Amino acid sequence: MKFDINRIIRSNIRALRPYSTARDEFKGTASIYLDANENPFASAFNRYPDPKQNALKQAISQLKGVGPEQIILGNGSDEVIDLLIRAFCEPGVDNIIVPQPTYGMYGVCADINNIKIRQPLLTFDFEIDLQPIYECVDPKSKIIFLCSPNNPSGNLLNRDKIKSLIQSFSGLVVMDEAYIDFADSVGFLPFLDDYPNLVVLQTFSKAWGLAGLRLGVGYGSEEVIQILTKIKPPYNINSITQQKIKEAIDNGKQTQDWIGILKQERKELETAIKQLLFVVKVYPSQANFLLVKMKDAKACYQYLLTKGIIARDRSSTVLCDNCIRISIGTPDENKILINALNDYQNTNP
Repeated sequence: MKFDINRIIRSNIRALRPYSTARDEFKGTASIYLDANENPFASAFNRYPDPKQNALKQAISQLKGVGPEQIILGNGSDEVIDLLIRAFCEPGVDNIIVPQPTYGMYGVCADINNIKIRQPLLTFDFEIDLQPIYECVDPKSKIIFLCSPNNPSGNLLNRDKIKSLIQSFSGLVVMDEAYIDFADSVGFLPFLDDYPNLVVLQTFSKAWGLAGLRLGVGYGSEEVIQILTKIKPPYNINSITQQKIKEAIDNGKQTQDWIGILKQERKELETAIKQLLFVVKVYPSQANFLLVKMKDAKACYQYLLTKGIIARDRSSTVLCDNCIRISIGTPDENKILINALNDYQNTNP
């Protein structure tokens, strides 16, 4: 199906005249800046950050092989998710499709913006089931959100099924790849130029160890990115974040080392947890966590709390009955976890 961005963009957003900052109106450098009502006394942060994040986008462009004009930066991926819904979904009219279970912020952002949410189920193995998704689609369906590797299950979604969705859907398909650095896959960035209705979300919070800096990245066609840029706050990425993320990219070997360690720890932790008698199943993971089905997840969760270990009880999530999600820790933390789980087994024969 041919994608027409004019069909899905909100009419008021199409007509919107974006806010223009002082730094947008003047391009270049000067010796005296008297245009933005800043404090003139020099400190590390008396000037506004670059509203377009040009240097950082250039670094990310080189890292990912994507043009800087195809990049939008958000205060976490959550900001980009919110921008997508606000730009393309008419409140009280349109809907988004979010196969479940998955990351909860898609639904929260939709609720905030008064957008209906349709929630077909994934399969029992957390794979895409195309028919229920197609049954949810109507002329008011604007965005399908998919998370791969999925949260909370950790699995990569089937690539061919995703391509089929992208090709057949007249709205946007958003691939949230927050955990793609831990997967044996390059994800969907290589297909960005093939599909004008594809948007890919990635983050520096997970593999890069920079969750406290709050930087999410959206990749899409230049046309989509221009629309999102129109409605984003003018200085949404602060100077410290821009500086520190660029430094991390320049020192990328450390991140690769961390990824290697965590993938090995994931493998070893999966093997150890599978040996526990109260464990029903460890779901295959391509992320930096494991979803573990147990005989009594709430009891195990409470026991771990007594040992000072916080996991995530996902038992109330659809298809995740009696499941705990366990993030991969350092080698020492994972040893402590396994010892605690063995102690729990010994006290609950």
